[in-house]
Amino acid sequence: MRTFERDLKLETSASLSVLDITEDVRRAVRDSGIVSGMVTVASMHTTCAVSVNEHEERLLADIERFFLELVPPDRPWKHNDLHLRENVPPDEPENAHAHLIAMMLGNGETLAIRNGMPVLGRYQSVLFVELDGPRTRTVAVQAMGTAAGQGA
Repeated sequence: MRTFERDLKLETSASLSVLDITEDVRRAVRDSGIVSGMVTVASMHTTCAVSVNEHEERLLADIERFFLELVPPDRPWKHNDLHLRENVPPDEPENAHAHLIAMMLGNGETLAIRNGMPVLGRYQSVLFVELDGPRTRTVAVQAMGTAAGQGA
């Protein structure tokens, strides 16, 4: 069995934004040489998520609205009581809503690899969801499986 790892560095531009990282994941799988197996894509942050869904602008607007109505940033979240917490850096944001939304979406996805490509449906994309930006973020990609010419 072969394994392959790559970290993707992403620059986000807004407090809540969605980046389509499907091509980055496909490139990593191609570079791995793995033709059959699985690939895991995971956010390395607690205020971001990785999700498989449709990358359509109106749907993305609906997703943003849904989550911000469900978990409004201006509620009196205890995590935002920065003055009551210990060892808080001076640039710490009030971001409880970002943590809560990230928990609902999840930090990663695992996809099958078939014929050297991640298996996705017609309208599916791998989406990185920034909930506390803009920031520089890291996404870990790990592929495992059988390479061309390897026995099962």
